[in-house]
Amino acid sequence: MQFFFWLAFLVLIVVAVFAVQNSTAPPVDLKFIVWSLRTSLVYTILGSIVSGMVIILLLWIPSAFRSSQRARSLRKKLELLEREKTERGNAVPP
Repeated sequence: MQFFFWLAFLVLIVVAVFAVQNSTAPPVDLKFIVWSLRTSLVYTILGSIVSGMVIILLLWIPSAFRSSQRARSLRKKLELLEREKTERGNAVPP
């Protein structure tokens, strides 16, 4: 997991360097259906990176929630089985 954090940090550094180096690039026209915007290439690149991160985060949240619920359920089941095992071990055989 820590590898992915370092990879994301590296991508962020590369994007920041790219943005600084291309800060004098000419403006870019963005068009989407009826919406139109003229902006800098730097803002376009940073906006697309941020929107991609948000989309990935929104897709990851349900999976992480299900994993957390499953882990909690398995921990409870393990505690119950361990409790049953200790109770059987303390019982006096007939």
